[in-house]
Amino acid sequence: MSTAAFHISSLLEKMTSSDKDFRFMATSDLMSELQKDSIQLDEDSERKVVKMLLRLLEDKNGEVQNLAVKWLGAPLGAFHASLLHCLLPQLSSPRLAVRKRAVGALGHLAAACSTDLFVELADHLLDRLPGPRAPTSPAAIRTLIQCLGSVGRQAGHRLGAHLDRLVPLVEDFCNLDDDELRESCLQAFEAFLRKCPKEMGPHVPNVTSLCLQYIKHDPNYNYNSDEDEEQMETEDSEFSEQESEDEYSDDDDMSWKVRRAAAKCIAALISSRPDLLPDFHCTLAPVLIRRFREREENVKADVFTAYIVLLRQTRPPKGWLEAMEEPTQTGSNLHMLRGQVPLVVKALQRQLKDRSIRARQGCFSLLTELAGVLPGSLAEHMPVLVSGIIFSLADRSSSSTIRMDALAFLQGLLGTEPAEAFHPHLPTLLPPVMACVADPFYKIAAEALVVLQELVQALWPLDRPRILDPEPYVGEMSAVTLARLRATDLDQEVKERAISCMGHLVGHLGDRLGDDLEPILLLLLDRLRNEITRLPAVKALTLVAVSPLQLDLQPILAEALPILASFLRKNQRALRLATLAALDALAQSQGLSLPPSAVQAVLAELPALVNESDMHVAQLAVDFLATVTQAQPASLVEVSGPVLSELLRLLRSPLLPAGVLAAAEGFLQALVGTRPPCVDYAKLISLLTAPVYEQAVDGGPGLHKQVFHSLARCVAALSAACPQEAASTANRLVCDARSPHSSTGVKVLAFLSLAEVGQVAGPGPQRELKAVLLEALGSPSEDVRAAASYALGRVGAGSLPDFLPFLLEQIEAEPRRQYLLLHSLREALGAAQPDSLKPYAEDIWALLFRRCEGAEEGTRGVVAECIGKLVLVNPSFLLPRFRKQLAAGRPHTRSTVITAVKFLISDQPHPIDPLLKSFIAVHNKPSLVRDLLDDILPLLYQETKIRRDLIREVEMGPFKHTVDDGLDVRKAAFECMYSLLESCLGQLDICEFLNHVEDGLKDHYDIRMLTFIMLARLATLCPAPVLQRVDRLIEPLRATCTAKVKAGSVKQEFEKQDELKRSAMRAVAALLTIPEVGKSPIMADFSSQIRSNPELAALFESIQKDSTSAPSTDSMELS
Repeated sequence: MSTAAFHISSLLEKMTSSDKDFRFMATSDLMSELQKDSIQLDEDSERKVVKMLLRLLEDKNGEVQNLAVKWLGAPLGAFHASLLHCLLPQLSSPRLAVRKRAVGALGHLAAACSTDLFVELADHLLDRLPGPRAPTSPAAIRTLIQCLGSVGRQAGHRLGAHLDRLVPLVEDFCNLDDDELRESCLQAFEAFLRKCPKEMGPHVPNVTSLCLQYIKHDPNYNYNSDEDEEQMETEDSEFSEQESEDEYSDDDDMSWKVRRAAAKCIAALISSRPDLLPDFHCTLAPVLIRRFREREENVKADVFTAYIVLLRQTRPPKGWLEAMEEPTQTGSNLHMLRGQVPLVVKALQRQLKDRSIRARQGCFSLLTELAGVLPGSLAEHMPVLVSGIIFSLADRSSSSTIRMDALAFLQGLLGTEPAEAFHPHLPTLLPPVMACVADPFYKIAAEALVVLQELVQALWPLDRPRILDPEPYVGEMSAVTLARLRATDLDQEVKERAISCMGHLVGHLGDRLGDDLEPILLLLLDRLRNEITRLPAVKALTLVAVSPLQLDLQPILAEALPILASFLRKNQRALRLATLAALDALAQSQGLSLPPSAVQAVLAELPALVNESDMHVAQLAVDFLATVTQAQPASLVEVSGPVLSELLRLLRSPLLPAGVLAAAEGFLQALVGTRPPCVDYAKLISLLTAPVYEQAVDGGPGLHKQVFHSLARCVAALSAACPQEAASTANRLVCDARSPHSSTGVKVLAFLSLAEVGQVAGPGPQRELKAVLLEALGSPSEDVRAAASYALGRVGAGSLPDFLPFLLEQIEAEPRRQYLLLHSLREALGAAQPDSLKPYAEDIWALLFRRCEGAEEGTRGVVAECIGKLVLVNPSFLLPRFRKQLAAGRPHTRSTVITAVKFLISDQPHPIDPLLKSFIAVHNKPSLVRDLLDDILPLLYQETKIRRDLIREVEMGPFKHTVDDGLDVRKAAFECMYSLLESCLGQLDICEFLNHVEDGLKDHYDIRMLTFIMLARLATLCPAPVLQRVDRLIEPLRATCTAKVKAGSVKQEFEKQDELKRSAMRAVAALLTIPEVGKSPIMADFSSQIRSNPELAALFESIQKDSTSAPSTDSMELS
């Protein structure tokens, strides 16, 4: 043994030591030795070294692991060139198996090798590919094309620069009479389309025509004309199928592989180019529909898949509005698809009764997708569909999968098609569904119960008169469901679905059950006692209670209520929520017939639920209290005290949601609305306001601002419930607001209460109000001024003729209080009815535009909001004038008008929407913008560029500070890009979009934070284009992650850098979720760097933990 070999052998021995330091140093020394040119290992030593390094990959010590990763990658990387030069000659080996393995190995090598080696590989393949007419062996050409396909699948993102030379060559080879070669060419095109959609753009027409040509390529089979096909349908199907199998099962026929490759290529074409959808509907869709009759099962599955991809791309995006004045691209795509529906159903008519299960599954998948994209479009074809569903439901000869698929398809149809379409088919459709309910296989029974439940809901809805008589069906449906409900030795899923189905059956058709109703109710009561089935039983009981059929539940009420009361003490939150909903439904439907003793047992549990630890439970508890107060006020006597004290404590919470506040208002109104009232009006007002009135005079508002609004809403609710008390309440509030002895908190509450009460108090106190409110606008307390301003606007909205002229006059006369008075005007415009504001629109318009040039930005912001609200009063008249101001106004006016656009856009549909198409509304109304993006995007991208003319230097003593005046505009442009990414992804050229994201990765701190989030989102939404340029994206991420803050920097600089690093690492983590990104050498190197750096490794690990606990990708709050 030589000295070097002996030294390496001793190092290998030390690498097995129990001491981690020995293992680390031995590994490090071994790698140093191997880097010396003088060391030449024999085959046995090489195997030992690699085996040891692989073993160290699982070492308990992280540092040893990292070293093993680093060194295992290094020698392999060094061998890439040798591997390439060894593999390339194997492509011309006489042995097919060797050529195939060389093709696979080169594909994997292409993904991991350096850029220079990849270029060498691509050039070699291009140089070796001869012209289609050059004398070369077919096997050699097939191998080269297969190698191109393999490289395309594994590293297609790196092929973009070579496609202009590659694609024409591959197109020419497609025309040679060699089916295996054609298959390889089409597979290569599929890989190119998926990995390099942008670079394949110029070649799409040629590839499309080749796909259309070869998807029909079947020289061994004569597809008959439509007339012959219809004639064939009348013949004995078994005979024709048998004949087909005997005649055409030629093992040498390779044409089906060409057709399959063409179908897959079409699917890649559709998914990679959504912008060409209208063309695809005209060219690809008719051919795909005709190919549904494909004789080969594997090919047919891929044809179905390609058409499903087309349907998914056609699905209207979220937020799309159908009722648009101008036809949109989405609308025209749907219109073309609607025209294809009869052809699709006709083409699938025979397939739905095909002997092949896979063919029928494909039909159901395709039709489900079609019904989802065009709800209601299959109604007129229901006879064909029902016939196909029944055929599969009755097919007991094969696996249960097809029956479950048929049931799932029927369930989907019930949700998308009108109920009337099912009426004629119910006598034939219902028996097989009920047979499936009784099926011994639990999955089929569970699926069938859901379908039966949907049938009941769809055919006998509660909100419309019954068109179909349920009498012939209700007995059988209840019998088959009851049989499942009674059985106890069932799967849990079947038990729960049987209870749910019976709940719907009783809720929708309980009046037709007759003597069967009571046994069913007693059975539900029994399931209520069982811990396993209690939650579905509670939900079923709720369905029965809310039914408008007013069913008699007396047989179970006395026993059910104490059981439900006990559920309120359980820790299971879902059970408590469901129980409160059931109790509320029972109180509303049964009312006085509820046993008082049982109601008392339930009410005793409620005070513990009215607290801020669970606001949703509290809301349902208060809703139930309000219902019981109206139904049985006497029952509340004992618990009103404890409940009220808990409710008042809840009202003092600053986190009170609107739903809980509304429930509290309803309960308080119910308390004073009964005759006699459960609690006296004056006492309730006193209890509500006590926390504020009992504060020290000079203590200021000790409660949170939100609490004052909540208490004011409750005071107003009580005043509305007792109109006779409203005037005196308003007078008292005015006195409290005016009194010099009142604390700040009392005045704030008085004004906020007046804002709500003033509209119901009548004109008496309002005459006095003006002086009090104006005086309060000059208060030294900011809280009092804000409350008075709010009250002036809200009270004015209830009495426009009296208050609005006065308010406008004050805005003109009091320039120092203008900001507060404009806030009042904003409240008045928001609260008043639009028709009542029209007489004052001209005066308000003139006043607002006189204030657009004000010096204070805050005032201009309020003016903008007022203008937005005013335009909504009369959009058709005021919007054209609004647009004129954009062109003619001075700079501040134009800025104010643009700000006002934000207030024209609401979450809900509004009559102004069709008029707003020329304004940008990406965030809330993306449908208004999608068709204008071709004009908008270049302007938007222009604003993302750094403008040197806006960067200036400011001298601060001996230092110079750089100020970028264009930063805010750039930041807004990137925020807008993010909104487009969320709502208009289909209309974006992602490669162009990524160019600007890439620039943003090197910009200012704020811009980088935005682009890191965008990059993480892009990695999820469209990984292929990101993968193409991952090598360029990694460098700015690496620079951010490894940057160091200068010594002596302030604490904020360190915090900013940490946040920037964290955001960059989130982007890295998102990139690593792309399946093939690890094959990039630069990404692999950066990953290794992260693992070997303890600080970066810890950061990466914490981000991965965060992402597993909250799987949603970072999103930006754009206000």
